[in-house]
Amino acid sequence: MTIAHGAVCLRWGITLPSWNRVFANAGRRLAALPGVARIAERTVGGAGVILKFEHVRPRKPGSFQPLRSHEVRPGFLDKAIGAMRRWGYDFVSMDEMKVRALQPASARRFVCLSFDCATRDFMTFAYPVLSRHRVPFTLYVPTGFIDGIGEAWWLALEEIVAHNERIGLMVDNVENRFAIGTTEEKYQVYDFLYDWMRALPPPDRSAAIGDLCTRYGADLKALSRGDAMTWANLTTLARDAQATIGSATVHYPQLSSAAGNIALREMTMGRSILETALGAECRHFAYPFGHGSSFGPREIQLAQQAGFLTAVSAQPGVVQPQGKSEMLSLPRIVWNGRHKSLSHLRAAMAGFILPRDRAA
Repeated sequence: MTIAHGAVCLRWGITLPSWNRVFANAGRRLAALPGVARIAERTVGGAGVILKFEHVRPRKPGSFQPLRSHEVRPGFLDKAIGAMRRWGYDFVSMDEMKVRALQPASARRFVCLSFDCATRDFMTFAYPVLSRHRVPFTLYVPTGFIDGIGEAWWLALEEIVAHNERIGLMVDNVENRFAIGTTEEKYQVYDFLYDWMRALPPPDRSAAIGDLCTRYGADLKALSRGDAMTWANLTTLARDAQATIGSATVHYPQLSSAAGNIALREMTMGRSILETALGAECRHFAYPFGHGSSFGPREIQLAQQAGFLTAVSAQPGVVQPQGKSEMLSLPRIVWNGRHKSLSHLRAAMAGFILPRDRAA
């Protein structure tokens, strides 16, 4: 099925219009109709889907919330799990996903729930919902943040932009000064600096955010440690039969920007630390950030060398049956603050890849 005018051609053959919000919303409602969704599931829905969540927490106050697009409300997660049950999905672990992805297509599709970054709000808001529903889930952990040595540079950047009207820093060896007196200016500068910092090699990014924190009095260590889980939290999760603990490196760098030996060390050390601390094998991996420019063939090969059975990305798509999906570059449907409706979720899980709405 193709909607030709102003449409986006999608990987699995189903398109929805993106040039006009009215048409996009209409297409989303059409895709979410039970009959349309079931037809899509049988034709382009694959064996199942992996959902990616990051923050699950109540909405925070304030007009400048650059990370709001990474959040979902606890109530939405609760409703979504109930809805997926009504839609006939089987909730499976990553180990079971791998088994089913190698088999012929089944009439019943599966869903894996996965959560990135291992932040404290997971224990406070997401884990109670998951426990109440008794569904399996996977948590991908960057161990450096649990140990207190990771740098949540995105949080420091948010605090600096939020509390200043002008900032300056060296960008590509040139001193840049930014006026950020309005909320719109803050969003624009934050987005620019976020993308620039994310693409830097790890030592350069650490130097850049350290320079900013020194200039504007942000406590990077306190922000990073205050956002992360504790080892006690992870020990609790490791005792839960429904939980799978996966690795997301040590320091959560964009691996494509790191030298090969550093990228491999991040993978192998993250896995080793988790296995030593929790006393269980760590078989599953998530590429930090996970978008197309953050990993590639080199990183896939390194994940295999590090001994992982699966590795997930943030590239959209469904998991194909009969081994047609590469286990070390699995797609995930990213669910966040840009998408808020169950109808949108229904359409995405059926195999429609929907246009990404801009965060408010």
